Amino acid sequence: MKRELPFSNPGPSAGGGGSLGGGPPTTTGKSKMWEDQNDAGVDELLAVLGYKVRSSDMAEVAQKLEQLEQAMGNVREDGLSQLASETVHYNPSDLSTWLESMLSEFNPSSTSFDPANPILLPSIGSRVDPIIVNPTPQGSVKFGGSDPYSDYDLKAIPGKAILTPPSPSSSALVVNNSSSSNSLVSTTTSSSSSREAKRLKASSYTNPQSAKATASGLTSSILTTNTAVSSRPVVLVDSQENGVRLVHTLMACAEAIEQQNMGLAEALLKQIGFLAASQVGSMRKVATYFAEALARRVYKVCPDVPYDGNLSDMLQMHFYETCPYLKFAHFTANQAILEAFSGKKKVHVIDFSMKEGMQWPALMQALALRPEGPPAFRLTGIGPPAPDNSDRLQEVGWKLAQFADSIQIQFEYRGFVANSLTDLESALLELRPDTEVVAVNSVFELHRLLARPGAADKVLGLMKEVNPVIVTVVEQEANHNGPAFLERFNESLHYYSTLFDSLESCVDSQDKMMSEMYLGSQICNVVACEGVDRVERHETVAQWRTRFGKAGFAPVHIGSNAFKQASMLLDFFAGGDGYGVEENGGCLMLGWHSRPLITTSAWQLAQNSKSPIRH
Repeated sequence: MKRELPFSNPGPSAGGGGSLGGGPPTTTGKSKMWEDQNDAGVDELLAVLGYKVRSSDMAEVAQKLEQLEQAMGNVREDGLSQLASETVHYNPSDLSTWLESMLSEFNPSSTSFDPANPILLPSIGSRVDPIIVNPTPQGSVKFGGSDPYSDYDLKAIPGKAILTPPSPSSSALVVNNSSSSNSLVSTTTSSSSSREAKRLKASSYTNPQSAKATASGLTSSILTTNTAVSSRPVVLVDSQENGVRLVHTLMACAEAIEQQNMGLAEALLKQIGFLAASQVGSMRKVATYFAEALARRVYKVCPDVPYDGNLSDMLQMHFYETCPYLKFAHFTANQAILEAFSGKKKVHVIDFSMKEGMQWPALMQALALRPEGPPAFRLTGIGPPAPDNSDRLQEVGWKLAQFADSIQIQFEYRGFVANSLTDLESALLELRPDTEVVAVNSVFELHRLLARPGAADKVLGLMKEVNPVIVTVVEQEANHNGPAFLERFNESLHYYSTLFDSLESCVDSQDKMMSEMYLGSQICNVVACEGVDRVERHETVAQWRTRFGKAGFAPVHIGSNAFKQASMLLDFFAGGDGYGVEENGGCLMLGWHSRPLITTSAWQLAQNSKSPIRH
């Protein structure tokens, strides 16, 4: 079988939020079922999805499906209501009989199978906007309450369905998540005359070589619509049930990969595509990113880097605007640095994560407002080389210098371009221990050092040579650096599901889309890459506490003032609903619905520490 990469990164999609949960199913039983069905001559892809169709019958099933599609396209609108209730497909193992019973209702005497024009089935990577409705007790699907259209008077087909993308001129059905019944709101963008022309038509297909390929995809689209004619998509699934099944399938796929059962993993990847299409909001998005990451691992396609420097910084800027995580990181770190600089006349900050320098205007302004007057402020910014060889760090320095001039604070800046923090030497930093005090700052950077043995210890040793009065560290509160792939996958699945769920409160759709891409690149790196290529090696604050303790550092308590002001900051994001700040061992954690997501910690050399507590 030719292996193809079936997933791509998704764009924004409408819908409510949701998060993944659940535990992994047992893979051993599935593997046995897989082998038994292969031995019985049943098509393996359909067998995984519950359809028992022999390989020898695939062409016949495809022909009947084509005839049914053409019959539905040729029948008049009011003719679809004739379908009898006994034609509902309740027995997946008798697919051929069901197709025959459906065809008998239409009596398609003039319909014949044209092998040169089979049904176009959407690919797994298609961008679709499915609408999820619960079947009525009689098995019929109704849209819009009291305004049923005859072209939707179809009997429900239990199972999974994927839709083709609606055309730009089509009417969109939007799920109203504010109601527990998932009511549907119809928004019409085309003229009212388009209703008269609606029909279910068979779409053209450019590769008529294989009828088996058509039949193998029937579970992804029992009914497809011509996007140039039909204007309303249909999905016949139970969203909540499929949401649980989606999580289980993701975990089962990860388990199959860990056990090197790539055949089963490939089949499960296809099922993940079907199940993800039945979801909306954050659940669908995060599942699609994880599906892409799993596919990359199966097919051994790991990106060289998550994104180049310019694009990564741009995405992080959108992430900064969308949610409070980076603002919280900058504010709490600045507050700890400000307290450590109290009464000092000359101060020096060494920033391991300079980026666009967004953190420092607030600290500079706070220093300028000190009762004893502003100190002389020196900033050393460290960052990776730009892909276009531009001097981005110098440009950031010029902007900060202009800001310092406007608030009348003495400012000195120097930028260092380094491929890795391990390239730094204390002699390059031009330390002035007799006249100034030093603070070291790192936001979402130290975990990258864990990809190379000894790198973290070397940088911690450099910090010790600098002899700082304080070191501020912000890291993801997650354990994505374990040796076992399955444990790492499960941890990252729940962590990023929570993060994506928190993004749903964002009003600006472009900021949210860019933020999702920013997080999606991390997911891909955590799941798909190994060795030195896997740089997103997040660890918990407890693990960092052990590392800093061995390097000779003691924790510094971040004061209650920072806690109060950080809590006030959250009111600017969705009224603070869902977000929460908590103190843990002197560190401040920001989380979503009681799940900690990032942690700010502060450290000082143990030999200089009279007390590990700072108020």
